[in-house]
Amino acid sequence: MEMIPSLTPVYAVLVSLIAIIPIYFSRHNPNLREFWTILAAVIKFIIVLSLIPPLINGHTVGINLFEILPGISFGFRVDLLGLIFALMASFLWILTSFYSIGYMRSLKEHNQTRYFICFAGSLSATIGAAFASNLFTMYIFYEALTLFTYPLIAHEETDDAFRGARIYLIYLLGTSIAFLLPAIIGTYLQAGSLDFVNSGLLSQTMGSEAGTLFLTIMFFMYIIGVAKAAIMPLHSWLPNAMVAPTPVSALLHAVAVVKMGVFVILRIVLNVYGIDLLSRLGIATILVYIASITIIFASVIALRQDNIKARLAYSTISQLSYIVVGVSLLTISGISGSIMHMVIHAFSKITLFFWAGAVAVSLKKKYVSQLNGIGVRMPVSMTIFSIGALSLIGLPPFAGFISKWMLVSGALEANMLIIAAVFATSSFLNACYFLPIIYTAFFKKLPEGEEGTIKEAPLAMLIPMGITAAITILLFFIPGSLTYLVNMILQGLN
Repeated sequence: MEMIPSLTPVYAVLVSLIAIIPIYFSRHNPNLREFWTILAAVIKFIIVLSLIPPLINGHTVGINLFEILPGISFGFRVDLLGLIFALMASFLWILTSFYSIGYMRSLKEHNQTRYFICFAGSLSATIGAAFASNLFTMYIFYEALTLFTYPLIAHEETDDAFRGARIYLIYLLGTSIAFLLPAIIGTYLQAGSLDFVNSGLLSQTMGSEAGTLFLTIMFFMYIIGVAKAAIMPLHSWLPNAMVAPTPVSALLHAVAVVKMGVFVILRIVLNVYGIDLLSRLGIATILVYIASITIIFASVIALRQDNIKARLAYSTISQLSYIVVGVSLLTISGISGSIMHMVIHAFSKITLFFWAGAVAVSLKKKYVSQLNGIGVRMPVSMTIFSIGALSLIGLPPFAGFISKWMLVSGALEANMLIIAAVFATSSFLNACYFLPIIYTAFFKKLPEGEEGTIKEAPLAMLIPMGITAAITILLFFIPGSLTYLVNMILQGLN
């Protein structure tokens, strides 16, 4: 596959970093500050879109900026997997930016300039990881995302906020330094390079039993080192991070942080180890079972959560492991479902977090037990929630049905009926913790004294959540473009 030399991926990374400067200097003019935020988001998305034609024509796009050591460079190479991740993140950043304006202004939040600066930096780090040509470059942006999102989690500056941010930093930096970085070093010693390879960088290195043991240990060091994927027991940072403002929670759960975690695992499985090597080693099956336990346990815990964002957090932990299980099955349908679910979960889950923020802003409610009858006062918002929830349950005509169907098919292709049963059980549990919210909102009476006129969220919040909900329906009826890109990725792995 020919690589076209280009600085375009560099521009995609830099645009929001450069925007930090005018955002800061416009700190006393909120309208201008937010203009720069939106402008940078739109430009970034347009730049990412411009990369579609050469990739569809079978090329990659990128450039190596400089070399650290032989086989270790700082550079970018855009392939279809990275493009899908970048398209998702950059598009959702536009919507989240508009939503953030409505949320932050409605609640008169403090330090809004710091908030938008860190938001911009987070998306630069996300795009940098998406377009990284090798493990070294990806690691740099992986860590940068942790550092940019730390102030966002600590935004409220309360004891709980600082505690949540501290746990976040300890988990993510601690695991990446102790496990991910040594695994990357081990890969370099084994392969003499850190570049991503379609068939797997390490696919030619398996030989002696000692080599097999080394590759096995290194694989699980990678998995432990990517705590952003929130596989149990390395998940506790995620519920603790819920002290952040709701748009940050949306960023954490749908766009950047957790999606970078599963994206890195996709890279490790597909481009560092490769399907053939993992099949020969037989170790991916262990990851399948570990992630399956996470799917069920997190779903059960979600059932018990009264706090809306905590319930959504545990739902995210469960749904992320769908992606991990899918790619670890090493089957065509499993890998396809994994990539599809990365995108579909992003749109479905961000819809739910946008809804949670709308309820908090409009009705000052944060608990499931407070939602009696709110469908009367927020009919549009509750309809939007219902769309996102039904998608995550996996019901047609919503996009979650497609990715879950593919994941179940992947399990059957691998002759793992128990994993197909895990997906089915999890969907049932999804229904158990989402459907009561819909029932409570639409069919129970408002508490006395709360009757009143419709009180929807501001349009700046309502429109983005309406768009993400609409996309979860469109992806069910018109999945062609996404499935086309996924099929091209699978062809490239052969």
